Amino acid sequence: MAVRDLQVLNKLDLAKTQLYHFKAIVIAGMGFFTDAYDLFCISLVTKLLGRIYYFDPNSKTPGSLPPNVSAAVNGVALCGTLAGQLFFGWLGDKMGRKKVYGMTLMLMVICSIASGLSFGQTAKGVMAILCFFRFWLGFGIGGDYPLSATIMSEYANKKTRGAFIAAVFAMQGFGNLTGGIVTLIISAGFKSKYDVHNYKDNPAGSTVPEADYVWRIILMFGSAPALLTYYWRMKMPETARYTALVAHNAKQAASDMSKVLQVEIEEEQEKVAEVATTQTNSFGLFSKEFVRRHGLHLVGTMTTWFFLDIAFYSQNLFQKDIFTAIGWLPEAVTMNALEEVYKVARAQTLIALCGTVPGYWFTVALIDTIGRFAIQLMGFAMMAAFLLGLSIPYHHWTTEGNHIGFVVMYAFTFFFANFGPNSTTFIVPAEIFPARLRSTCHGISAAAGKAGAIVGAFGFLYAAQDKDPAKRDKGYPAGIGIRNSLFALAACCVLGFFFTFLVPEPKGMSLEDMSRENDDEEGQNTAAIGIDRTVPV
Repeated sequence: MAVRDLQVLNKLDLAKTQLYHFKAIVIAGMGFFTDAYDLFCISLVTKLLGRIYYFDPNSKTPGSLPPNVSAAVNGVALCGTLAGQLFFGWLGDKMGRKKVYGMTLMLMVICSIASGLSFGQTAKGVMAILCFFRFWLGFGIGGDYPLSATIMSEYANKKTRGAFIAAVFAMQGFGNLTGGIVTLIISAGFKSKYDVHNYKDNPAGSTVPEADYVWRIILMFGSAPALLTYYWRMKMPETARYTALVAHNAKQAASDMSKVLQVEIEEEQEKVAEVATTQTNSFGLFSKEFVRRHGLHLVGTMTTWFFLDIAFYSQNLFQKDIFTAIGWLPEAVTMNALEEVYKVARAQTLIALCGTVPGYWFTVALIDTIGRFAIQLMGFAMMAAFLLGLSIPYHHWTTEGNHIGFVVMYAFTFFFANFGPNSTTFIVPAEIFPARLRSTCHGISAAAGKAGAIVGAFGFLYAAQDKDPAKRDKGYPAGIGIRNSLFALAACCVLGFFFTFLVPEPKGMSLEDMSRENDDEEGQNTAAIGIDRTVPV
């Protein structure tokens, strides 16, 4: 018997957009709001951490984090995220989406607060404790990726599923923007009260003791949105697709969705039992049948996310260094500590407002019209084009009077990342794999992405260093420079473009058709699903 015959799944696929869809978007989306805030706010305060904990009275430049400490502070949360994506992705398929969903949120709340309470007797002690809690913060964030995407895809109807999942992910943009705004408000408040000399005029006095509160408040604020949505996350029913197709509980699936859709749904326990005993779709993740049906799809989702995140996280985490290198931000010695935090936050907020946030919502508006495949190809192509536009005439952009042009071009790379592969790589893995493996496969794909983010976070930090020792950050070996690093990021986008051809187009299809759970016989519809980019009317 085909899964398509289950009434509860048909009702979900054909349901009109209702209030519960928007509730699900907000509840799942606030997790992503918190994710983005927590992952990217660290880049706003790393220069401040260097001034506070690594001040050298004999140095002509402000204190900065040593290379190994900077790499750890920027990258340790990404390591935790990778581990969390694999673990919670697997757990979501074993225990159910809802049971695991609350764990990730509470872990994020606790570790956000604990990160801001990182105290120690020495600079090394403070940084070690901060890194410890940011790893576990990342672990919780990692769980939110597969669970939120899977829950939203399984709640949505097939007509607007892409827009609903994209709207959840788009909350990342608001989290990024809020991180900048919160930092602006806090740094401006402290700056107005403690307005001191710049580093050049008074090295020791340019960083007031109260500046230590600034970064702690910024990090701890990330717990607020997650805490506010915990109750509603716990009230969400388990998805009908998990309950019916994985837990094989037809009565519970019908009861839950009857309340959600406000229609009467037949239990159909006999049909669910028949689906459960059918051997056609019982293969596991490491089986030959999975490799035959979905192996190339998984390779496609992993590689595209990997190459995307190398470019995306390199640009996000090290915006401040790029802006300093081109002269958009003043030299550190001409500012005091609080002024530097304010100007870094102002620059990143402007990029988020003009490039990052609009890109997400263009995806929401158009994904179910032009499809995931076209958006991803276009996004990778445009990112590569703009990165080449920055790197080829790089010396032109660094000369006086051309900085605004650089910033505009740089903002467009973020726009096309989000109206492109940064959104679609999150959406597609939640649509193309079977229900019993959906969360796991999304977690694996997302973990590949975070592996790329780790390469970007650690690699770009060293690669972007100038060959000229006078222009290089203290303690770093010679790198290939920002210009050549931008060339490398463009190459990653080109590779992502070509690996996109391994990923199928799920637009307009039910999850069961896309994952081939509706196949009654071995081998049925193999050609139709594998590489077809067309959508049945």
